[in-house]
Amino acid sequence: MTREDRGSGDVKNQAYSDVVTMGETMALMKAATPGPLAHAGSLELGMGGAETNFAIALKRLGTSVTWLGRVGQDSLGDLVLREVAAEGITTLGIRDAGAPTGLMIKERRTLEHLKVWYYRSGSAGSRLAPEDVPVETIRNAKLLHLTGITPGLSGSAYEAALNAVNVAREAGVRVSFDLNYRAALWTEEDAGPVFRRFIELATIVFAGDDEARIAVGHGADSFELAHKIAAMGPRQVIIKNGPLGCAAVIDGVELRQEAVRINAVDTVGAGDAFVAGYISDLLAGAPAEERLRTAVRTGAFACLVPGDWEGMPRRHELGLLDASEPVTR
Repeated sequence: MTREDRGSGDVKNQAYSDVVTMGETMALMKAATPGPLAHAGSLELGMGGAETNFAIALKRLGTSVTWLGRVGQDSLGDLVLREVAAEGITTLGIRDAGAPTGLMIKERRTLEHLKVWYYRSGSAGSRLAPEDVPVETIRNAKLLHLTGITPGLSGSAYEAALNAVNVAREAGVRVSFDLNYRAALWTEEDAGPVFRRFIELATIVFAGDDEARIAVGHGADSFELAHKIAAMGPRQVIIKNGPLGCAAVIDGVELRQEAVRINAVDTVGAGDAFVAGYISDLLAGAPAEERLRTAVRTGAFACLVPGDWEGMPRRHELGLLDASEPVTR
């Protein structure tokens, strides 16, 4: 395996960030209008990935963040690293000459239904390895954030994620884990034990109801699922319920937050934005209720424009969801 330069990610020359995240970001192609992909006259090119969606949202809210990932020594890798760095994120991009940058293609068959096709088998991102983990960067952070996508990519990516968590725990750095189940990567039966392993090591856990059930079995409602997860170790468990808001068990206390009413355009990336809103306020010392309010607002913003991360809000924009006038003069 060839490991090339880290671009802007030379750890020796970078200031440390409050948050570190790592995982695969891929090139993204999509048609400009709804309809069968087979009849699309052209495709738009961009990039996306759960961890960089989260990182972009976090940075726009004012929290410093470092992202690490592998990309190919190709033009799609250039695109990923350029876009992530352009958002002000400290980018530890490992160029892998032995594997291509992963690709995903969005097909919006109707205005309501979206299908994502993944071409990531053997990708550079799936070759993430334990030796890639930025140990000193994690040790000097306030929080490490991972999703369940990374350990599902490959055996080496699983070991890399576990290594990062162990580094964080040994340094007293909080660990945030978003289950983020992807059926295209693995079965629920395979994902369940891995989710439980990371839940046991995490300080904060995020999940949807269905994802939580993969890890802990059936629950009568979101609060029961959150309590089951909390019993495994995390002090903060937040269940994301999309348009229904969220339910949380934080230090044993049950909290519920309603969603912001919007006309959603594209919900991809909303969960990543939600997590970023919560984490940004957590690191700023905000109380739990305020963290949840910011989380649902940030998640709502991500749904207002097409794209995985383009609609992530700046902090001063969060109040726009309360505006009574559609035009600001």
